[in-house]
Amino acid sequence: MGSLRTVSFGDMFTPKLVTVLREGYDRAAFRADLVSGLTVAIVALPLSMAIAIASGVSPDRGLVTAIVGGFFVSLLGGSRFQIGGPAGAFILLVSATAAAQGVEGLILATFLSGLILAAIGILRLGTFVKYIPYPVTVGFTAGIAVIIASTQLREFFGLTLPGAEPGPLIDKLAALAAAAETLDAPTVAVALLTLAVILAVRRYRPHWPVLLIAVAAGSLAAVAGGLDIATIGSRFGGIPSSLPAPHLPDLSPARIFAALPAAVSFALLGSIESLLSAVVADSMSGRRHRSNCELVAQGVANVAASLFGGICVTGTIARTATNVRSGARSPISGMLHSGFLLLFVLVAAPLASYIPLAALAAVLLFVAWNMAEKAEFAGLLRASRGDALVVSATFLLVVFRDLTEGILVGFALGALLFLHRMANAVTVESRAAAIAEADRADSDRGAEPYPERLVEDHDIFVCRISGAFFFGAAASVGTVLDRIAERPKVTILDFSDVPFIDSSAGATIAGFVKKAERRGASVLFAGAGEATRRILALQDHAGGESRFCASVDEAVRKARSRLGERPDLREALPAA
Repeated sequence: MGSLRTVSFGDMFTPKLVTVLREGYDRAAFRADLVSGLTVAIVALPLSMAIAIASGVSPDRGLVTAIVGGFFVSLLGGSRFQIGGPAGAFILLVSATAAAQGVEGLILATFLSGLILAAIGILRLGTFVKYIPYPVTVGFTAGIAVIIASTQLREFFGLTLPGAEPGPLIDKLAALAAAAETLDAPTVAVALLTLAVILAVRRYRPHWPVLLIAVAAGSLAAVAGGLDIATIGSRFGGIPSSLPAPHLPDLSPARIFAALPAAVSFALLGSIESLLSAVVADSMSGRRHRSNCELVAQGVANVAASLFGGICVTGTIARTATNVRSGARSPISGMLHSGFLLLFVLVAAPLASYIPLAALAAVLLFVAWNMAEKAEFAGLLRASRGDALVVSATFLLVVFRDLTEGILVGFALGALLFLHRMANAVTVESRAAAIAEADRADSDRGAEPYPERLVEDHDIFVCRISGAFFFGAAASVGTVLDRIAERPKVTILDFSDVPFIDSSAGATIAGFVKKAERRGASVLFAGAGEATRRILALQDHAGGESRFCASVDEAVRKARSRLGERPDLREALPAA
């Protein structure tokens, strides 16, 4: 049997592209990546522009983000299949930042978030992102879906507002309802046509490029019918047919200080979104990604995208899943996806002017519906009160308050729920009956019968502590131990089933030892591991190595020996 090799620092940060090339990359793999890259580019083309417009910036910035950012995500990333680009999850944050600080402030926040992401990866903190509870991710995703859908209602119905569209959901819906009389029938017709094409193609030809076909159909209908509706050309003047020249954002201290809060939010959300996307790719492909390497790549991608005027880059779940399903073999498919998008900008940019904004709104409404994880959300509501609380709190805070606040509060509630469950899982029991289960009021404890002994000698009591013994369980276990301390002459605590003990639990054991020894009784420890011994020794109440025994049998023999050497114990202490 081979020995396990410790992963070195270099291995941890080696891009998957290097790993693939070391393994061998042939012509067949390149053909598979070529087809997959083209497929993903076709999906990313309308999405990148739609997300940019929904974020309050011009559509070309979404394309630049997918081209530049997506290329570096694949070139340097820790996943074989990750596709980077603008993501719907960032719409609210990006639009709020652009409204508050302008496009230059948004680009600076993107630049700083890249540095933060790279630092998180280099410090190997990406490992901790996996500890975000599942109800938090489901609640967050559902909340993002609601936000995306709400931002597209104006364009979908062609509504005209007297001022800027409000950001908060309730105010937004109220303003849109007040403008209902401005509904534009041709705009709605194009939006409904686009949505109908999406649903029809998805049902009857699911392997076709659904979104591109639908947007093309909506555009052709608008042009053929001579409809006077908002398009990319009428709103933004089209998109440039080349990439802009790279330049550094304004790095003055005042601008950095102003952009830093948004940059931290971008980095937090980007790390979560990208690693969730990488996990999805792993589950679909059977591979494993390198989380910290992936975060470094995301950081570089955000810095690079900001230099070209792009917005936030992250791993995108829908496009990454499309990449895997299309038969991608390596990160080269993601690099080719960026190349195909660049080719579109260079060759076919003028065609983008004819794309109706209503068609892109229909695309994003479809995306929002699919990403909501409705079945998972309903399942968590039924699973338990704790999971229902976490998923509901996360969802409501994301929708009505703030994305980052929703994640942090959801994580805190999830952590408390975990601690509560772990604390209840800790038991102190005999072989015959458990004597420490759920915590109850002190007034209820007097009626509890004294449990059966583990050994025939009624002067010796053996009890086993099971589970991770930490501060959450210390109080309830301490109450049980206090009752035990009043009865036997020698107590043996079996730690064989304790994988972990912290200082609070050690202090609880130390208090029990003190109370027993004040009566002249003895306490022995059986089966304690090295970590447990160390914690007990740090409390300075362990009584030296003489208190520790390798097993319960050894402890029982030692206890009987002590009682034989000190008959006064048998005579002085009443029988239990």
